[in-house]
Amino acid sequence: MSTAILTGPPVAGSPLEADLRTLGFDVRTADDATTVAELIAATPAQERVAVVDPRFVGHLHLLRLALTDPRFPAAAAPGALTVQPEARAALLSATAKIPVGAGTAHLTDVLTDTLTESLERADIGLHRVEPGTLVATVALTPAQREDAREAVAAVDDEAVRLRTAVKSRDGFFTTFCISPYSRYLARWCARRGLTPNQVTTASLLTALIAAGCAATGTRGGFIAAGVLLLFSFVLDCTDGQLARYSLQYSTMGAWLDATFDRAKEYAYYAGLALGAARCGDDVWVLALGAMVLQTCRHVVDFAFNEANHDATANTSPTAALSDKLDSVGWTVWVRRMIVLPIGERWAMIAVLTALTSPRIVFYALLVGCALAACYTTAGRVLRSVTRHARRTDRAAQALADLADSGPLAGLIAKGPASRGAAGAPLLAVAGVVFLMTQLLLNGAGSWWPVLGAVIYTLFAGAAVARPLKGALDWLVPPLFRAAEYGTVLLLAARADAPGALPAAFGLVAAVAYHHYDTVYRIRGGTGAPPRWLVWATGGHEGRVLVVTVLAAALSPSGFTLALTALAVVLALLVLTESIRFWVSSGAPAVHDEGEPA
Repeated sequence: MSTAILTGPPVAGSPLEADLRTLGFDVRTADDATTVAELIAATPAQERVAVVDPRFVGHLHLLRLALTDPRFPAAAAPGALTVQPEARAALLSATAKIPVGAGTAHLTDVLTDTLTESLERADIGLHRVEPGTLVATVALTPAQREDAREAVAAVDDEAVRLRTAVKSRDGFFTTFCISPYSRYLARWCARRGLTPNQVTTASLLTALIAAGCAATGTRGGFIAAGVLLLFSFVLDCTDGQLARYSLQYSTMGAWLDATFDRAKEYAYYAGLALGAARCGDDVWVLALGAMVLQTCRHVVDFAFNEANHDATANTSPTAALSDKLDSVGWTVWVRRMIVLPIGERWAMIAVLTALTSPRIVFYALLVGCALAACYTTAGRVLRSVTRHARRTDRAAQALADLADSGPLAGLIAKGPASRGAAGAPLLAVAGVVFLMTQLLLNGAGSWWPVLGAVIYTLFAGAAVARPLKGALDWLVPPLFRAAEYGTVLLLAARADAPGALPAAFGLVAAVAYHHYDTVYRIRGGTGAPPRWLVWATGGHEGRVLVVTVLAAALSPSGFTLALTALAVVLALLVLTESIRFWVSSGAPAVHDEGEPA
């Protein structure tokens, strides 16, 4: 229960008290600022406090947005404001500063507005709710109250609530084929007390069942898998819409939604590969290649966005052209479909699974994702080289965290040879090219890839020796990901052992989870994983070196066992720490609207 304080006696016939109780508030009345302060101080420290003008007239959903959104320490709308426990002291301080006596009526008559202005000056992260088509006003006269009530009656706030539950920037398939009915499913869930996390979990379980159906290798199994994958995506859309509809935002919810999306898709790839194997077709290399390509695409998204999260002087002719294209209706949808977002991608996978074979599914997926990756990466490179922006220390630190450099790269970065190093992307490219050359020319059982890994480590350390503030330094993390995942893929593909590729799939999945976890910790404002975890997992360069040594020193069957053991150890390590962190995290509630393709 939270506490709402009315700054005067209730207005006869007003539904305000009932609305506040509907939102879960215990309503109390104060006669003046002093009494308001006393009631705030008497409220339990862990509770939210709202201060509302009794003359408020507006929609229930507007009050819900202003008073119950967990993402902001303080929020306000005309005639209403709220603070969470972390902002309680600022509200008490603002209340204590309200003067009393003659000549102060202009401050106390609209006490909520006076307190809102004080909180805004205190710079505590106050969020002002924009009413839009909803109504929120303080009616000072009977005539104003009547006009406001007519305005409230003219707008259906439930229709607005349903419409705004849908994410503003979605793909064509999601917008026109899923959201028109999934929003009603979200409302159905809300009215039955279901939480977004429960719907997210249901989506994961449905996708895992779909992967199991695909693993049967039968036509009936493939058809069932396609249908279930689409239903899993409907639930995936519903959980976010439920969060927006009921304002049930949480850090863990955003993390679950994002990581489960990756788990669902990559588990489905494994199911398809197992199903193909039952039919005598080995497509594990295609499944692993699809996972590597998709993960690298996401790292490009993450790194570019973090590099420019708070960049100043953010101007670019390319960005201006993009904005101009977005002003033309049809180009918006074409450009969103070109990048093959999750809706279009899962729809393609589901339909092709039901109608064709796993091999065709992966061919289409690889071609589509490769074209999308070329389009998005080229556009971002053009934006970066044509803009004049100053990157901040925060952006540089985020890129350094995304790089996932271990102790070897850290030691090299501190060496005198790295101080005069060339640009970070050039160094990263040089290391990746040398490593890939050795891997392509020499397979498992050769020590040349080990030399390539050593040279790669030297270049990787030099690349992060300086703060990553260059125009193209955001390319460093995806280059490192491509090198590490590509190393595992190439060595497993050439190991001539039946289980090498499935073991490699598990290893890349474990490492990719660690990298996604790093991203969502940064996005949640909690920083990267602890340094001990990064060092315990060896960093990207340490894992590359270990895998190349194992491939050179062991027999094909021994290499497969080593990959399996390494995958299990890394998965246990990163999952244990990740679950411990997110369960106990005190990070502020977030809801991510920028989920990658």
